[in-house]
Amino acid sequence: METESEQLPLVLTLRHFPFLPSFQEKFSNKFTTLERTDLSVPIEEYLLKHGQSVRALVCGAKFSLTKDILDCLPSLGCVVLTCVGLDNIDLDECKKRGIFIGNAGTVYSEDVADFAVGLLIDVLHRISAGHRFVSSGLWPITKEFPLGPKLSGKRVGILGLGSSGSEVAKRLEGFSCVISYTSRTKKPSVPFSYYSNIVDLASNNDILILTCDLNNETFHIINKDVMSALGKKGIIINVGRGALVDEMEMVRCLEQGEIGGAGLDVFENEPDVPEELFKLDNVVVAPHISVVTVESYLALHDLVISNLEAFFSNKPLLSLVKYN
Repeated sequence: METESEQLPLVLTLRHFPFLPSFQEKFSNKFTTLERTDLSVPIEEYLLKHGQSVRALVCGAKFSLTKDILDCLPSLGCVVLTCVGLDNIDLDECKKRGIFIGNAGTVYSEDVADFAVGLLIDVLHRISAGHRFVSSGLWPITKEFPLGPKLSGKRVGILGLGSSGSEVAKRLEGFSCVISYTSRTKKPSVPFSYYSNIVDLASNNDILILTCDLNNETFHIINKDVMSALGKKGIIINVGRGALVDEMEMVRCLEQGEIGGAGLDVFENEPDVPEELFKLDNVVVAPHISVVTVESYLALHDLVISNLEAFFSNKPLLSLVKYN
């Protein structure tokens, strides 16, 4: 006779989930969790042994869902992501297999936007640099702290005017900033200027804020030409993905004064960050935390559970990713 837990839908978690202890009971009351705890066992070996009947998978941005992994999961019908980006997923292979994908949708958008604006204010007003100036004892000695520019009225170009990018724009309108954007397509209902070319966007703005997805088209989209177009006073704020930016070229431009500063929450080879950035007072770095708030995690947990319940009930996922 089957126990109650054995009758619950089986969910493979390749990222520890739930993140919040308060959701553990709720999650375990609805699903049986299969979790790989012994990391010494190769992932393929583990999945071939335990994953043949798995129909639903929960994973995050750091797990690469490749064809080889999918081959080990022949019954897989649904992937629920705890992130928004899809650069870690073999979308073509998932599409061939008819696998439904649900991502984090818009649960992070407001937090990402708040953080992006916070980074920007920090870079411009030199808040972190000012903290170091005071805490190192320089204030009584040097007296004067270097001035920084204000945010109000600045021209801001947003790369990727999706949910997060739109929230950034909404906040910056409150600072009387002049907003423009580039995206895969022009958005007819948006009141901001549209540039089809990222170099033109950079040429016509003081600040670039990156909120778009990482894919083959956007890898290193912020390159030497873009940084040159942005100019010596230009600021880059990246809350998207690290590889949107040619990181080594950005470091060089910052060191040589070819751009004015940067606020970075994401990096190409996390958690490794170029040490050259630590020495620059016009750079603010953070450990990929723009989405990490209690509220966003509460919303994420509800969304993940709802997506799984929808799949096992043969209903549409709440944050279904549409294949191209």
